[in-house]
Amino acid sequence: MTQKKKKWGDRRDAVWLKDLPSMNRIMPCIMPNRADNEAFLSVDIDYRPLEAYLQKKNEGLTEDKYTFFHVIAAAIGKAFVLRPKMNRFVCNYRVYQRNEISIAFTVKKKFSDKAEESLAFFTYDEKETMDSFHEKIMKVIHITKSDVEKDTSTGAMDMLVKLPQWMINLLTKIVLWLDKHGWAPQDVIGSDPNHSSIFLSNLGSIGLEVGYHHLVNWGTNSCFIVLGKKHLKKFYNADGTEDLHEVVPLGITLDERIADGYYYSGTIALVKKLLENPELLDAPADTPVEYSIKR
Repeated sequence: MTQKKKKWGDRRDAVWLKDLPSMNRIMPCIMPNRADNEAFLSVDIDYRPLEAYLQKKNEGLTEDKYTFFHVIAAAIGKAFVLRPKMNRFVCNYRVYQRNEISIAFTVKKKFSDKAEESLAFFTYDEKETMDSFHEKIMKVIHITKSDVEKDTSTGAMDMLVKLPQWMINLLTKIVLWLDKHGWAPQDVIGSDPNHSSIFLSNLGSIGLEVGYHHLVNWGTNSCFIVLGKKHLKKFYNADGTEDLHEVVPLGITLDERIADGYYYSGTIALVKKLLENPELLDAPADTPVEYSIKR
């Protein structure tokens, strides 16, 4: 993304928006905590176009195959490119526009109770395509699943917990204050999903239904998205006939202070358009897409 020259009040990772409407300026002052400003939305995505698209993309592949998680993540990333208000956050009573779009999720190194989790964190570029995004996401997954290298945030936490409890409490308070002002060390927050534009959780991969997930006051994340396991759902057509097909459910938690309901509705409409026509993701992310809000 093109970065503007840093001005007074800007952060390392974002620009302070000073010319917002009065309501948007006041809301962070009277409702300063992110966890108190959650808006939860749920949407079911028709799996049939995704299945056909994945079949085509995976022809001839024996490993590192495309999954519906990859496609959904790419669609949400593209929606953030085309709907820039989604890439905002509130911190220290101010509304900020991020300098770049970032996507994060946790990776289970093995599917077992004792296996560790690692953090995957990477940027989504304006010119990103499905293929370039898939290459990027697989590279990050391979690194996080290996025992060779730990992500920076996990490494920092591993060091922190070796200290006496009183020192952990003190350092945590200091880091929280630094983070509030945008000064937290990159070694601590560099791969922390709570500092990403989009925090994804693929509960479907471990057999769980979709559900609500809260936002947290630590960090800057304003959008948490849960993917549930795909399942059959009955729909009714305009002529009254029934249609039964698989859907992928999404549970989306947003900070209501960064945009209004109509803007969120438009973003959901765009994501659904992209996932009903996933070949649109093969074009660069900043390629415009026509969509409409169904009323």
